[in-house]
Amino acid sequence: MNNFAFNKKNFILLAIGMVIIIIGFILMSGSGSNEKAFNPEIFSATRIKLAPLVCLAGFLFVIVAIMYKPKSRIEKKEDSNE
Repeated sequence: MNNFAFNKKNFILLAIGMVIIIIGFILMSGSGSNEKAFNPEIFSATRIKLAPLVCLAGFLFVIVAIMYKPKSRIEKKEDSNE
Protein backbone atom coordinates (compact mmCIF):
# COMPACT_ATOMS: atom_id res chain seq x y z
CA MET A 1 0.00 0.00 0.00
CA ASN A 2 1.44 3.36 -1.04
CA ASN A 3 0.79 6.14 1.43
CA PHE A 4 2.58 8.99 -0.28
CA ALA A 5 1.59 12.59 0.39
CA PHE A 6 1.45 13.32 -3.35
CA ASN A 7 0.16 11.21 -6.17
CA LYS A 8 0.89 11.37 -9.89
CA LYS A 9 -1.62 14.16 -10.51
CA ASN A 10 -0.01 16.38 -7.83
CA PHE A 11 3.40 16.00 -9.45
CA ILE A 12 2.00 16.82 -12.89
CA LEU A 13 0.31 19.95 -11.50
CA LEU A 14 3.55 20.95 -9.73
CA ALA A 15 5.49 20.57 -12.97
CA ILE A 16 2.98 22.73 -14.83
CA GLY A 17 3.26 25.40 -12.11
CA MET A 18 7.05 25.36 -12.30
CA VAL A 19 6.94 25.76 -16.08
CA ILE A 20 4.65 28.79 -15.68
CA ILE A 21 7.07 30.32 -13.15
CA ILE A 22 10.03 29.72 -15.47
CA ILE A 23 8.14 31.37 -18.34
CA GLY A 24 7.54 34.39 -16.10
CA PHE A 25 11.23 34.69 -15.26
CA ILE A 26 12.16 34.35 -18.93
CA LEU A 27 9.76 37.20 -19.73
CA MET A 28 11.50 39.32 -17.07
CA SER A 29 14.98 38.66 -18.40
CA GLY A 30 16.80 40.67 -21.01
CA SER A 31 19.60 43.11 -21.39
CA GLY A 32 19.76 46.02 -19.01
CA SER A 33 21.28 49.45 -19.05
CA ASN A 34 24.97 50.03 -18.54
CA GLU A 35 27.18 53.04 -17.88
CA LYS A 36 27.53 53.89 -21.56
CA ALA A 37 23.99 53.46 -22.84
CA PHE A 38 20.50 53.60 -21.38
CA ASN A 39 18.13 50.87 -22.52
CA PRO A 40 14.48 52.00 -22.22
CA GLU A 41 13.40 48.37 -22.81
CA ILE A 42 13.91 47.72 -19.07
CA PHE A 43 10.64 49.59 -18.46
CA SER A 44 8.57 47.65 -21.02
CA ALA A 45 5.10 46.51 -20.01
CA THR A 46 6.15 42.89 -20.51
CA ARG A 47 8.90 43.14 -17.90
CA ILE A 48 7.12 45.17 -15.24
CA LYS A 49 3.50 44.06 -15.62
CA LEU A 50 3.04 40.82 -17.52
CA ALA A 51 6.02 38.82 -16.23
CA PRO A 52 5.31 39.36 -12.51
CA LEU A 53 1.66 38.41 -13.04
CA VAL A 54 2.71 35.24 -14.85
CA CYS A 55 5.07 34.37 -11.97
CA LEU A 56 2.34 35.06 -9.42
CA ALA A 57 -0.06 32.82 -11.33
CA GLY A 58 2.59 30.11 -11.37
CA PHE A 59 3.17 30.35 -7.63
CA LEU A 60 -0.58 30.22 -6.96
CA PHE A 61 -0.84 27.20 -9.27
CA VAL A 62 1.92 25.47 -7.29
CA ILE A 63 0.06 26.15 -4.03
CA VAL A 64 -3.11 24.66 -5.52
CA ALA A 65 -1.11 21.65 -6.72
CA ILE A 66 0.25 21.08 -3.22
CA MET A 67 -3.15 21.44 -1.58
CA TYR A 68 -4.99 19.32 -4.19
CA LYS A 69 -6.31 16.04 -2.81
CA PRO A 70 -8.23 13.83 -5.21
CA LYS A 71 -11.14 11.76 -3.96
CA SER A 72 -10.09 8.32 -2.83
CA ARG A 73 -11.71 5.20 -4.22
CA ILE A 74 -13.63 4.65 -0.98
CA GLU A 75 -15.11 8.17 -1.08
CA LYS A 76 -16.13 7.68 -4.72
CA LYS A 77 -17.95 4.43 -3.86
CA GLU A 78 -19.75 6.08 -0.94
CA ASP A 79 -20.86 8.97 -3.15
CA SER A 80 -22.20 6.63 -5.83
CA ASN A 81 -24.19 4.58 -3.27
CA GLU A 82 -26.11 7.59 -1.97
